[in-house]
Amino acid sequence: MLSLCKRRERVLKNLNFMSNSNQQQEQINIELDEKIAEGIYSNLAIINHSSSEFVLDFVCIMPGVPKAKVKSRIVLTPQHAKRLLKAIGENIHRFEVAHGEIKEGEQAPIPLNFGPAGQA
Repeated sequence: MLSLCKRRERVLKNLNFMSNSNQQQEQINIELDEKIAEGIYSNLAIINHSSSEFVLDFVCIMPGVPKAKVKSRIVLTPQHAKRLLKAIGENIHRFEVAHGEIKEGEQAPIPLNFGPAGQA
């Protein structure tokens, strides 16, 4: 596993994919900005959806602090959300094969006041 410093050094990452239209292999350079490479810690995800998109809000709740803010929001198409779910499932499986089962601790219900109800 790469350390954060080594990941920062590797700013450009290559992603290979097959084009659906002509089946020729293309290459995309993906730039990983230093600020983005640091990441944002989240211990709560709030997921909502409409007929056209999924919205993932990532929150950090600290003990003893009565208020928390959304730290990051990702908006996905339903198709991309499904691919993300599959990719996360595959990664969790590989992690558990290498490191053992991830134990899910009992989580106390979190009272959420998430502003006005959204509409799409």
